[in-house]
Amino acid sequence: MNIKDVKVLITGGNSGIGKATAKLLKEKGARVIISGRNEATLKQTAKELNIDYIRADVTKEDQVHFMVDQAKVKMNGLNTLVNNAGYGYISKLIDIEADKFTDQFKTNILGATLCAKESAKHFIDQDYGNIINIGSTSSLKGSPTASPYVATKFALRGMTESWRNELRPHNIRVMQVNPSEVMTSFSDNRVDKNISQKKYTEAEQNTKLRGEEIAHTISSLLEMDDRGFITEATVFATNPKT
Repeated sequence: MNIKDVKVLITGGNSGIGKATAKLLKEKGARVIISGRNEATLKQTAKELNIDYIRADVTKEDQVHFMVDQAKVKMNGLNTLVNNAGYGYISKLIDIEADKFTDQFKTNILGATLCAKESAKHFIDQDYGNIINIGSTSSLKGSPTASPYVATKFALRGMTESWRNELRPHNIRVMQVNPSEVMTSFSDNRVDKNISQKKYTEAEQNTKLRGEEIAHTISSLLEMDDRGFITEATVFATNPKT
């Protein structure tokens, strides 16, 4: 796909991986719209990157319908969805709180589903489209105290595979990117606000992944000729200094 032909909606586009992806794709000539729940940061990012934004909560079906519809209007079409909205709730099994567990599933799983559903309707009609789900290396293996977050990413990986098989006859490529730890404000949307934000050392800042590496991966997936696609890409830091 020629990046200049991309008309992309990026959820969770106001910071981190979403912002880095919006910036790179815009620089390469794509049409880009970002969405999120925080209008202040959306407006700031949109102004900085000279792109448009749509405020929407991906867990609300009516807002998702409006978001996708408006994205099509603003860009005179839509052919790519980057399903990036999500956050991490980390807890020991014996400390899991049901409401926080459920809220994370609503964003990470239901939200991704609703965005894909509305976008797929349009993609099927035009017999073409791209859906890129932002997963995690947590979709590949479990880890201590992370079962709530891991569960959402395992589920997303299964949904990605199911949607891929369902939508391939309509020339729709469904792909997943699995970043390992990325230095972003990812946890800003986390339910548990009492957990302090991680501070990265200078060595870590020079070696751990940034949003830019994931943006590069997303761009590369899209740039492959439409006759083929990479189903899944996992991105690790080469030698993180932890």
